[in-house]
Amino acid sequence: MAIRQLGYPVYSHSIHHDGSPRYVRRGDRGCSDPVLGEEITIRLRAGLDAPIERVLIRTCPDGEQLLTSMQADEPGPACRWWRAQIRLSMRSTGYRFLLFTADGAWWYNGMGLHRHTPTDADDFQLLADYAVPAWVRDSVFYQIFPDRFADGDPANNVRDGEFEYRGQLARATHWGEPPLPAGHPAKLVEFFGGDLAGIEQRLDYLAELGVNALYLNPIFTAYSNHRYDVVDYFHVDPHLGGDRALVSLRQACTSRGMRLILDIVPNHCGVAHPWFQAALADRQAPTAEYFSFRPPDDYASWLGVRSLPKLNYRSQALREVMYAGPDAVFRHWLRPPYRVNGWRLDVANMLGRQGPEQLGHDVLRGIRCAVKEEDPAAYILGENFFDATRQLQGDGLDAAMNYTGFANPVGYWLDGFQISQHAEPRRIVSEAPWPAAALVDTWQAYAAAVPWIIARQQFNLLGSHDTPRVLEIVGGDLARNRLAAGLLFTYVGVPSIYYGEEIGLVGDNRAPMPWDPAAWNQDLRAFYQALVRLRRTSPALIAGGFQVLSAEEETISFLRDADEEQIVVVGHRGPAVRPAQPLWVAPGAIPDGAEFVELFSGSRATVAAGRLPLPPLPPGITIWRAHAGPTGTHIQG
Repeated sequence: MAIRQLGYPVYSHSIHHDGSPRYVRRGDRGCSDPVLGEEITIRLRAGLDAPIERVLIRTCPDGEQLLTSMQADEPGPACRWWRAQIRLSMRSTGYRFLLFTADGAWWYNGMGLHRHTPTDADDFQLLADYAVPAWVRDSVFYQIFPDRFADGDPANNVRDGEFEYRGQLARATHWGEPPLPAGHPAKLVEFFGGDLAGIEQRLDYLAELGVNALYLNPIFTAYSNHRYDVVDYFHVDPHLGGDRALVSLRQACTSRGMRLILDIVPNHCGVAHPWFQAALADRQAPTAEYFSFRPPDDYASWLGVRSLPKLNYRSQALREVMYAGPDAVFRHWLRPPYRVNGWRLDVANMLGRQGPEQLGHDVLRGIRCAVKEEDPAAYILGENFFDATRQLQGDGLDAAMNYTGFANPVGYWLDGFQISQHAEPRRIVSEAPWPAAALVDTWQAYAAAVPWIIARQQFNLLGSHDTPRVLEIVGGDLARNRLAAGLLFTYVGVPSIYYGEEIGLVGDNRAPMPWDPAAWNQDLRAFYQALVRLRRTSPALIAGGFQVLSAEEETISFLRDADEEQIVVVGHRGPAVRPAQPLWVAPGAIPDGAEFVELFSGSRATVAAGRLPLPPLPPGITIWRAHAGPTGTHIQG
């Protein structure tokens, strides 16, 4: 996937495999959704000058090493191919390649080429009989914080003083006013009136943008504006329009071909939840076992926040009501008339984990079983700000919010390295700029640790309700903002836009969406529309492979390839213009004579001597696209 280490032979740049359909084939068709017991064709590509004498593929059926010789195919004008068939006798099959060359033996796995014998951890992986949410692959998500998107029914708005939460009276704020500053004691009970009716009324706006999937922050009954303090898992908050509003929104989304996933909080609930109030009043109450009480009056809570008592999954009764039982919460909303298309699990990294009781994997498998029983195509997305790869092995999450594997490294490269935590010190920063190689290596590490079928449906994002807006991250630099957005839509996985990013919204990341077009950055919105259109129509971006071509200090480039087309992405962070200089594309098996067209400028460039001539590049992104000719001359294989 990535550029090889210094000192490696030049030909090593051309050795490539990933899990996309050009390299993993089922019968005569490209397919990444294999079935247990069938034979799969595995292909490896290398440059014409690579002195490869023999290739074997290494698998480990039932724990015993098996080396299978790969057969050389007829070479094309720009590359050589090897292929072999492996039978999937297990639901998870790892494999890597052993190459014998004129300069010795090499191993090749998801982390690249190695002289040493690697562990199995970074082997390529195939999952058989995996319940794929196939609709996700050509989706573009749009994340909405319901109270701040649109007020469709003022009659259901929270009124001043309507209730008290954490010692603060509810506060109604007019649309367009700035939210209270961070740290203000009433910030959690400040309501702008956004609701589900407002989202439904703005679906045409979203359709015009091109998005076809919505992710809503929590909508169940709660007292805060973020609603992660749920007090009723079985009803939509009346201030958002109640259950009927969700039915109406679901129908409106369906009529426009849009999917809808909801946010759920299985790790904790609100202190006002009847389950907790009953347990607080009587430790012998049936729901007392749902929580972890410590004498005399303490209890486990999310990061010590006493308004969010943590749920205790040692309780089978809790598991029944949340996911395992026939009428459990997770099942309820997947059924008519709501029929939501999946779940986003809040703080999935903490779920079922309390000191010595580490039940997270068991609980997550139970949730997956219940959800897939209701709808095999439901998308199970987890929040995890850290390493989620252990939850992404086919028996847990379908995807994670890809902060560590995408959003953070992009931010580090564009704005500098930093780490945040809830404890002190809150923020740890390095002033030194992050090199492009660090970005590429981080991408590679997190992609190599999960099966390709999972990487392909990872939930990629730039900003969210928990992070600064992307334009804030890049210090208001519109060129870098466009660069970040371009990477979002061209990297492997599924892109998500946080509401307002497409119009250049800045400031508070939960500020109300401005609906006066005069307040929008129309050029930026048009740029997002073009990216959405490309992502939803490009075979290379929907299902293609990924190969890094270069990692200069200020510039990165990579290839997305499919049988139908090749896309070369070049991102330059600046600040200076990158002088006109050819890009070496021969390692991507791009033949001389291939003509590329740049998406935004319409500029054309033809590959010669293995290089794509690039014009001077100001900070930003260029996306070069080549279609296969009538005989597939631009795409080898």
